[in-house]
Amino acid sequence: MITADAIVAQIQEVLEQLQPYFMMHGGHITFERFDPTDGTVYVALTGSCDGCPSSGYTLSLLVEAELKKEVPQVLRVVASGLREEDED
Repeated sequence: MITADAIVAQIQEVLEQLQPYFMMHGGHITFERFDPTDGTVYVALTGSCDGCPSSGYTLSLLVEAELKKEVPQVLRVVASGLREEDED
């Protein structure tokens, strides 16, 4: 069985690989925590990504898709401060 620490390490590795994409757009993505009970990864978007109208799409189409592919325990990605209506 994989430990929570190992899952977090995998998540952080994937986010590090995605970081250049965010930096190209003047922003950053930072891992906050992983909730193993529901498979949710919490991240913070900063710089130009904070409040960007496209951030919800970026989270679902890029970050969430990549994390789900690489870390099967991840079921969802949520950004701190992202309103529910921004996620759709």
